[in-house]
Amino acid sequence: MTQPTHDEPRNGALGSRLNWLRAAVLGANDGIVSTAGLVVGVAGATESRAALLTAGLAGLLAGSMSMAAGEYVSVSTQRDSEMAALAVEKRELKEQPEAELEELAELLEERGLSREVAREAAEQLTARDALRAHARVELGIDPEELTNPWHAALASFPAFTVGALLPLLAMVLLPAARRLAVTVLSVLAALVLTGWSSARLGAADPKRAVLRNVAGGALAMGVTYAAGSLLGAAGI
Repeated sequence: MTQPTHDEPRNGALGSRLNWLRAAVLGANDGIVSTAGLVVGVAGATESRAALLTAGLAGLLAGSMSMAAGEYVSVSTQRDSEMAALAVEKRELKEQPEAELEELAELLEERGLSREVAREAAEQLTARDALRAHARVELGIDPEELTNPWHAALASFPAFTVGALLPLLAMVLLPAARRLAVTVLSVLAALVLTGWSSARLGAADPKRAVLRNVAGGALAMGVTYAAGSLLGAAGI
């Protein structure tokens, strides 16, 4: 008889993993779109390889640092909110344990348990770890697996860099006659991949996510190229 396996990640571990995967995918996507828009815009104004390289590197460095800092601040705010909610719950458990026990039983009953079973489950969960029980059932938080801002920051920084390198290298390494077309095509292909990945992480429809991603990237490159061409034609 085949024995069941238990290799699936726990909810907290899965949430932590999804947190940095989300940051990595979004970082790569932002790196691709922002750097592609930048170098395509510059390409509309000039064919200078030095200008393209300078603009692309500046955008890569500024963008990767900004992305990492933004993820750190955002996830830190989320973590602070989680810790504040846990502190409130801890205080309530200390000041009014019976009311909290009844609240937990009601929450379990709302999830489909009978009144008797919900009360018994609430008592057992409270006896084992009252704070964790309330945190998971009432707040949807695992006190042992809070969101980590460093994970998000450290995932987004290299992801943005890798994403930004694609349009940058395509633009500066290829001959002037082919660089724009190859850059645009490679960027659109990469956006298909990041759009599909983000949809899979969020259990959403990949087709709609890919379409939005590609359309947004194409629009960004089209607008910046038009702006660069106008500036180049004006001699600015």
